[in-house]
Amino acid sequence: MKPKALVLQAHGSNRDFDVMDALTLAGADPIGIPLNELRMNKTLLADFQLLVIPGGFSYADALGAGKLLALDLASYFEEQISAFVESGKPVIGICNGFQALVKSGILPGNTDGQSTLTFNAQGHFECRWVNLKPVSQTCVWTKGLDEIITCPIAHGEGNFQTLGSFASEQIAISYVHSDGSPANGEYLINPNGSILDIAGICNPRGNVLGLMPHPENHIYSWQHPRHTRGETSGSGLRLFENGVNHAKNL
Repeated sequence: MKPKALVLQAHGSNRDFDVMDALTLAGADPIGIPLNELRMNKTLLADFQLLVIPGGFSYADALGAGKLLALDLASYFEEQISAFVESGKPVIGICNGFQALVKSGILPGNTDGQSTLTFNAQGHFECRWVNLKPVSQTCVWTKGLDEIITCPIAHGEGNFQTLGSFASEQIAISYVHSDGSPANGEYLINPNGSILDIAGICNPRGNVLGLMPHPENHIYSWQHPRHTRGETSGSGLRLFENGVNHAKNL
């Protein structure tokens, strides 16, 4: 049986079909469900084995990127999402979805709302390709991955900062040079100025991942911007395969 993946669609989400494509290739059965529909039938969430909050500009980024979606998650779905997470089911939030997970307090999961994703250090929107290194063996989405992932970013508020603390194993994905060497905060390599070059972070249990880049936009070799020159490595598909396989084994 293919695990069922709920892809939450809010007004302004625009990467939902991209991530559904990635989940299908990874062996899941993804279904896009509008937030208002889920709000009318909250018990529906329990019928799924994966939860995905895709990228985009939910509610036009009013009051800040992901803020209103975070309020929805915290106000209407707190019990359902808490139960989903506590059951060990995999959850992923990408870009705007990451912002919503952080601003609702779901991630990092142990800093009591002292973390945020704020404006990029350079003060403007960034849209280009970056290199990512999966580093956490606690996170079910990155465990066992040892190849650099190459994929695009597209955000204006991806600068992860915190006043709290979290375990080093919660740093799931880091911005790196193409050879895997650390970014060390270098602009262009770390596009937004996140502390510790954090591109993605997970909860202490490791089943919830949030990341700013878009691995769902590099799942076919021809999506690589230099594929005509023979560069086709760095697919983000294995990240989704990890999440799907974890769901299958629950």
